[in-house]
Amino acid sequence: MKVFEPRYLLIGALLLSCTSSAESPESPVITESLDNIEITEQPRSTVSNERTVINEGAVIKEWSVIKEWKVPWKNSLPRDPWVENAGTIWFVGQKADYVATFNPADGEFKRYDLDAGTGPHTVIVDKRGAWYAGNTASHVGLLNPQTGAVEKFVLPGDGPGDVHTMDFTSTGDIWFTVQGGNQIGLLKGDSKKITLHDVPTKHARPYGLLVDRNDKPWVALFGTNKLATVEDNRVVEITLPRAENRPRRLAISPDGMVWYVDYAEGHLGRYNPMTGSIDEWRMPGKEKSRPYAVAADKRGVIWIVETGPQPNRLVSFDPQTQSFGTPVEIPSGGGAVRNMMYDAKENSLWFGTDTDTIGRARLPSAD
Repeated sequence: MKVFEPRYLLIGALLLSCTSSAESPESPVITESLDNIEITEQPRSTVSNERTVINEGAVIKEWSVIKEWKVPWKNSLPRDPWVENAGTIWFVGQKADYVATFNPADGEFKRYDLDAGTGPHTVIVDKRGAWYAGNTASHVGLLNPQTGAVEKFVLPGDGPGDVHTMDFTSTGDIWFTVQGGNQIGLLKGDSKKITLHDVPTKHARPYGLLVDRNDKPWVALFGTNKLATVEDNRVVEITLPRAENRPRRLAISPDGMVWYVDYAEGHLGRYNPMTGSIDEWRMPGKEKSRPYAVAADKRGVIWIVETGPQPNRLVSFDPQTQSFGTPVEIPSGGGAVRNMMYDAKENSLWFGTDTDTIGRARLPSAD
């Protein structure tokens, strides 16, 4: 395991790296469960083999245009956009029990109301319709966009049933996390049968989830310092460096690497499923970073939102040079950007904010 520690100095339009001999900063510890996170400060354990990373992309370039649209439903917590096509961006309003679409060409929003108390946490879309996570109503729902009708698939058992994050396999099955229930679930696309796999570590809080190109689910266990996957119908855990590590969201790059953000201590990490090796880099915001949303583009560049700073900051990381780009502020402030989707056709990132906006960041050309 390698840990790399960048130091930054911002001067005008330049972002330079410099070494520092300062004492180890203090690190946050999560003290409250579920999505209401409270941070307290405690001394950070020292990590061996840290070294300075030189940022080779020092000059701020006029590459990115971040645009946000105000959602017409105030204080609804719009989140987790899903790109169906250039004119249809899906998202959910977690606090107002709706699924909605947005057309960036004309700014039109369309709302589909769900039952009160549904608490939709995310939405993913295929030809069958819009699937949402009924986070406070123990079900996965399928919305028919033509009729507005909803079919519900209720989680078995007596647990919390708080469906959290979902992703498709290539055959249309859906893997999902159940955070409070401490489970990883599978909804079969043909039979609609739900299977729940218990996570061995208690109170592990299965959180962010993505399915790789081999249809294998990868999960961030936010309540502990582990990742997880499912092999032969059992959950396999991967222990990460540092007991204080708290992985929250994931990205999978084109080369199959699994990337995670350590929300508690401000690291970006990479897990190699083929070799088992783990590398980590300290975020520009260090222990105050609170990295949350993360995504990989088609070049393999990793994009992270630091939610500790206000306004939130979008930061890039180039694995080839092992350097971070200049942080770019979210215009609305963001509050907290919790999840992002990368649209390969438009080479853009889509995100929702706690400040009632849906946002798009156009990325640099891959050429």
